[in-house]
This record gives sequence, structure tokens and C-alpha cells, in this order.
Amino acid sequence: MLPPLNALRVFEAAARLGSFSRAADELHVTHAAVSHQIRQLEEWFGRSLFLREKRGVRLASEAERLAETLSAGFERIAAEAESLKLRTKSEITVACIPSIATRWLIPALSEFLATHADIMVRVIYAAASQRLRETGCDVLITLGADTSGGILCTPLFSRINKPIASPRYLEREGEITRVEQIAASVLLHDETVAHWQQWFTKAGVSPSGSLRGPIFQDFNLLATAAIAGHGVALCPVEVCKREIKNGDLIVLSDISILERESYFLISNASRQKSVTAFCAWFQQVVDPGQPASQSTGPNPE
Repeated sequence: MLPPLNALRVFEAAARLGSFSRAADELHVTHAAVSHQIRQLEEWFGRSLFLREKRGVRLASEAERLAETLSAGFERIAAEAESLKLRTKSEITVACIPSIATRWLIPALSEFLATHADIMVRVIYAAASQRLRETGCDVLITLGADTSGGILCTPLFSRINKPIASPRYLEREGEITRVEQIAASVLLHDETVAHWQQWFTKAGVSPSGSLRGPIFQDFNLLATAAIAGHGVALCPVEVCKREIKNGDLIVLSDISILERESYFLISNASRQKSVTAFCAWFQQVVDPGQPASQSTGPNPE
């Protein structure tokens, strides 16, 4: 037959802390309640567990082993309970290309976590060339659709690129309204000069000499350079929507390229509820007016 379990919990706290008052504070009960539980336990054992002294109480030597056993047991129970609690959470892994992660996913993620406390989200970077099954993740946010079988692909926004620059660049170099002025500017390149070559071909202008300006390894570096006022960049206007709205970047021309390319939210067709909840939420983040789950799949096996 077990002793009263609540009294054991009170006894363990009082023995560990060496004080009825401190035990009461830890357990959020009154000093009188602690004293009552200890007396109840002492009646069950038929002996004193604490020595009452003028300055407080002291654990009786006969009760030291019981206190140690209870402390170790409660620690094991607490550890297992925490482990079980974590195992009951759904965990999803989201792979996202850097440009979308830094501008759309990370700034809004706390909103999802606040409303889905039972879902643990792990975020990793994805290369633009990777497909969902290559990443081993539950969700992929990337450029281009995944045509694999059993995959859901939801378009997020277009990759339409237009020339942009920061107000500080325009203050220094003057107003830019014509294609010829763009051609004479310092051009910022995302991995290659090919996109600017494509844009000038569409604009009907051949820049004199080479396309001068630095080449950046990824879009985040390019966008940072553009905002800092280092030159004119070709950027996907939907990706940079917030910077444009805030006035950190200004669109210099309506002539655009890459109109047929888009960014996609990708997951398995047979996805778990937590993945469905995340995908529906992120669609609303990107376009609050867009109904969720407007997917292009699944593709047939």
C-alpha cells in the first residue's frame, strides 16, 4: 500500500529545500497546508520525518533515504513527461530558398507558431535546383514547379523581374526614367549578366561596352546591395513587394522579363494535417485575398 501521494510530493519538496515555507512557495500552497501534509505522512509512517527546532525544521536521519528516493523518482517522472509531451507534437520540416525565407517566411513564422502550438517547425535553406524528394522535407518553397508524381504544387507569385534602385542611388545619380539612363547606370547582377542582357534585348537597347557592375552569388546579396544604393538591379517585384511598398526600392521601368516563371509551395499529396495547416497559412501570408489550397496537383503517378 502506498503512502498518500500528494503528501509524498510535499515531503520531497520540504526535504530538498530544508524548509516548509520554501516548499509552500514552490508548490504554491500555504505553510499550513505543507504542515498538514507532513503530519498526515508522519501518521502513516508512525514516526517523525522532521525534527522541529526553534529556527525551523531538520530532516530526520531515518527519512533521508526516503527523500533521496523520492527526488530521483520525481526527476525521472518529470523527464519522461517532458519527453512524451514533445513526442505528441507534430514536427514538420520546411525547405525554403533564401530570398523567400528572409522576406516572407521568417518574418511571419511567429504568427503560425502562436496559433499552432502543437506543431514544431524546422526551417532549412533549399537550393533553387532541389526538388521536394531531394530535400527529404515536408514542404518546399522554391522557384519553379515540381512535376514529380504525387506532388501538390501551389503557385505563390510570379518571378517577373523589373529594374529597381534605392532612393539613395537616385539621389546621388539623378532621376532615371529612360532605358538609356538605366544602361548608363551601375548594374547589379544576380549570379550572371544574362538577365540584364535579356532585359536590354527586350527593351531594344544595346548598352555600349560591357555590362558593368558586380555579380552577386545569390538574390539576398543582390537585394542588400540595391537597398544600400550600389546600383540598379533586376529583381522579382513580387518577392520585393514589401521593400517597394515601404519605399526602400523604386521600380524604374515597366519593361520586364521572366514573366512565365513562378515561385511555388510544394508538398506531398498525401500530406499530414500539420503540413496542410502550414501550407494554408503560408498562402494567406503571401496573398491574404487568395483562397487557400489553389494547387496544380497532385500530378499523376
